[in-house]
Amino acid sequence: MNMAAEVFSYESLVHAVSGAVGSVTAMTVFFPLDTARLRLQVDENRKAKSTPAILAEIVKEEGLLAPYRGWFPVICSLCCSNFVYFYCFHSLKARLLKGKPSAPSTDLIVGITAGIVNVLVTTPLWVVNTRLKLQGSKFRNEDIRTTNYASILDAFAQIVRQEGVGALWNGTFPSLLLVLNPAIQFMIYEGLKRHLKKGVPRELSSIEVFLIGALAKAVATTATYPLQTIQSILRFGQYSRSTDESKILSSLRSIKLLLLNRVRKYGMLGLFKGLEAKLLQTVLTAALMFLLYEKITSCTFSAMGLSHNNHKRR
Repeated sequence: MNMAAEVFSYESLVHAVSGAVGSVTAMTVFFPLDTARLRLQVDENRKAKSTPAILAEIVKEEGLLAPYRGWFPVICSLCCSNFVYFYCFHSLKARLLKGKPSAPSTDLIVGITAGIVNVLVTTPLWVVNTRLKLQGSKFRNEDIRTTNYASILDAFAQIVRQEGVGALWNGTFPSLLLVLNPAIQFMIYEGLKRHLKKGVPRELSSIEVFLIGALAKAVATTATYPLQTIQSILRFGQYSRSTDESKILSSLRSIKLLLLNRVRKYGMLGLFKGLEAKLLQTVLTAALMFLLYEKITSCTFSAMGLSHNNHKRR
């Protein structure tokens, strides 16, 4: 019964809702940067190298609202994904710690476990949102196939009908490897929070939360970026109709082939194509997300008159 109370607790729900709301708000603010990042990763023949240049190209060729193409499915996926991740992270942590102080190793293990659950549950949503986000884009790479999805549900139906149910989990293997990204991010974030609070229990200032959130995400993103590029390519399914790569699956072999192919074409720096846009978007988004998350949880616990020792202990 105690275990159920720890896993299915109001505190975990508050953390999950706060994380989801914070991430959705932050992503909406910086969404055009994510559009630039994804286009740089997938459209290999595009000449524009910088974030401002590619955004200017997109607006000129595809319209003023093009940088926000695919906003709704991305926000839906992000909301579900962060709700699942934050809920699992905090409920599992409460179960493991049982009132004891946390440690970096605990944060990492819990982060990886929460990430695996999140990937298995939400990958189909991310596959669909990648397709919708790129639909209607003007690609320099003529081999990229075009799609015509009317809605999120239509995209699900077409993918299942034309490519099979398994296609909804394209990119799952690199996504499972990429659970290290949020795990590293949370380990650094929680560690810095404990360090700043050491000796003097207090609420961190907004600027402190923003800076440690940005630093944690910058380290995690840079360390895992090549895998994120392969994940985007597999989710988009741009190799599904080519001859040599028609049998590529979301496996260790496919990741190796795609990484080697990218290095052959563009050199080692090709593995980090779009990193500027990704860092700019993801660091600012994560920093704002953590800031909103901390404020929402703090205000909610105070408004409901609940004990938030668990919130502070983190």
